[in-house]
Amino acid sequence: MWMSTVAIQSNGQIDSRYTCDSDDSSPEIHWKGEPAGTQSFALLIEDTDAPHGVFTHWLIYNIPVQIHHLPAGIPSQEVMPNGICQGINSFGKLGYSGPCPPLGSAPHHYYFKLFAVKKAPIIRSRIKKDELLREISSDVLATAEVVGTYQRRVMKAG
Repeated sequence: MWMSTVAIQSNGQIDSRYTCDSDDSSPEIHWKGEPAGTQSFALLIEDTDAPHGVFTHWLIYNIPVQIHHLPAGIPSQEVMPNGICQGINSFGKLGYSGPCPPLGSAPHHYYFKLFAVKKAPIIRSRIKKDELLREISSDVLATAEVVGTYQRRVMKAG
């Protein structure tokens, strides 16, 4: 299975449009090549360099198997008209919250991880990462992953 996102530039850095330093809107994501038997998809975006452990920036699931693209700027709503659900990120917010590492810290790594799931999970909305992973863990057929980095720089005065 293959996945790409416009959020990650050719140099591996995340475009600031998708961070707390700009629009903070969700990025466009494409995928294809899921294995036979896939019934739905789920997506996590996580910062593995956060000071207090892995930090979830986006949790989106119940993506129907016929969908292979998430457009940019998905609104923060529990359930979309097509049944896609969004969970609660580590900021305690529903939907997407972009990379926002501490000012001046080393670059953080952001993992965009897509799961092909062999069942169409009926999971309540507004869940957190641990609940989603428990629900789908025995039904994941394949994963795809892309990684980007982001660093916020301290602006010099004057």
